[in-house]
Amino acid sequence: MPELPEVEALKEFLAGRAVGTRIVRVLPVAVSVLKTYDPPVTALEGREVTGVRRFGKFLDIATDGPHLVTHLARAGWLQWKDTLPDGPPRPGKGPLALRVALETGEGFDLTEAGTQKRLAVYVVDDPALIPGVARLGPDPLAADFDEERFAGLLQGERRRIKGALRDQSLIAGVGNAYSDEILHAARMSPFKIASSLTPEETRRLYEALRGTLTEAVERSHGLAAGRLKAEKKSGLRVHGRTGEACPVCGDTIREVSFSDSSLQYCPTCQTGGKPLADRRMSRLLK
Repeated sequence: MPELPEVEALKEFLAGRAVGTRIVRVLPVAVSVLKTYDPPVTALEGREVTGVRRFGKFLDIATDGPHLVTHLARAGWLQWKDTLPDGPPRPGKGPLALRVALETGEGFDLTEAGTQKRLAVYVVDDPALIPGVARLGPDPLAADFDEERFAGLLQGERRRIKGALRDQSLIAGVGNAYSDEILHAARMSPFKIASSLTPEETRRLYEALRGTLTEAVERSHGLAAGRLKAEKKSGLRVHGRTGEACPVCGDTIREVSFSDSSLQYCPTCQTGGKPLADRRMSRLLK
């Protein structure tokens, strides 16, 4: 799933190529991807792209008319085309969901792999009208997101810290992969209750949050859209690396599986050497 660093990189990539050009055609291939109908997608045609912004994991392409906003969900992606194919795309079982053609002959496709179709596209006069955008918490890389504000968000949070970090209404932009990375950098168990953090633990987690995301954004800076997935995977230390050696201590990276996702962690770095039990079978080992 594209998270804050990848969407930030896509924002920069598109801003350097699309701003100042006009949209000549918007072609929905999978109608289910459209989550709004007024204004219609045709309202974007003939409009100049004036800016590209990010709201959490939402990508906003602003024009001198409506906004084209997308959430790439778990398996969605943006594929830039220096030259778009001739003729309209054919609806079918392929991954293509929507195509945007620019006056330069360039453009981009929004695609989605797999069978779970969650990619979402909105055409709106104001991104704040999208419920998912309206409920977003603060951006963790914003200048005013300091340690005090972060600590305030965790007060009274009875959830495990892994779930709290992924809650978009609490903090915008962090998903499954980077929450694993942040907790590893902070040397913290994913099952620790958020409100139980000491001031020192809160400071450590805040620094890991900002540091991990900042480093990921910097690694992705200037990369073409097609290289971002590989860059994300290569930069991950624990997420998706079950069975490999922890790059910090050498212990074996473990996994906890859930019905629709999993988390990875290092027992030595994060849980005092104790493995966490698979949540499908039992509770956390004491």
